[in-house]
Amino acid sequence: MEDAVRMQGVTYVYVTDREATLAVENIDLSVRPGEFVSLVGPSGCGKTTLLSLIAGLMRPTRGEVQVGGKTITDPSPRVGYMLQQDYLFPWKTILDNALTGLRLMGRLNPETRQYTKHLLHEMGLGHSEDWYPQQLSGGMRQRAALVRTLAAKPELLLLDEPFSALDYQTKLQLEDLVSETLKTHCKTAILVTHDISEAIAMSDRIIVLDRNPGRIRKEIAVPDPIRQAIPFQAREAPGFHELFNQIWNELLEISGEEAQHEQPAET
Repeated sequence: MEDAVRMQGVTYVYVTDREATLAVENIDLSVRPGEFVSLVGPSGCGKTTLLSLIAGLMRPTRGEVQVGGKTITDPSPRVGYMLQQDYLFPWKTILDNALTGLRLMGRLNPETRQYTKHLLHEMGLGHSEDWYPQQLSGGMRQRAALVRTLAAKPELLLLDEPFSALDYQTKLQLEDLVSETLKTHCKTAILVTHDISEAIAMSDRIIVLDRNPGRIRKEIAVPDPIRQAIPFQAREAPGFHELFNQIWNELLEISGEEAQHEQPAET
């Protein structure tokens, strides 16, 4: 079966007038269709850079990024991108916001409009389609943003800390909803998060990234008892706390290695 995402020898260098910074180096990563993969690591390890490369928002300095077997050089409707902020237009209704992507792509028609309304109902927003963003809670706004992304039927969903601005209860509820929705619609997803528990509860596989530059340090398969549970219940599944400690210790080692590297030489 063809990989949903394939990165081969991907390196990216940020270049400004004053300097060039190596953000990620020699990334080799494959994601299978229907798989949910999380990227974790310290701030500045290149997690969002990798999402931007997969989304076609940037081109790698070296290497190749493929989605569905095709090289990505520009943004594609095959890839949906959901951010921490919902970016809903305050002057548009929730339905109009959800239809924005379809309208921009020239794909708005009675069929896609009905599918979007179906998604709103599926997300518990059917009664709110004529409301405006300021009338919704933070969790409802993020659900509307997810509908806007899913309405275009992307093959791949990129999630860049989409729950981090929400209160804890809403965050847990939305994790469950998003997880079940992606499984129902057979979507492939890549999540960037600083929350180890979230990564474990939602993922099939976790990629731990080193920093300076970003490299893949370790790939960890999430055990079946955790993967098969909804995220809220996964936190109490056998092996969850052991896996949390394993990832936590990896991140502590990264911090320790960086601190040791930054210590001034003895004279």
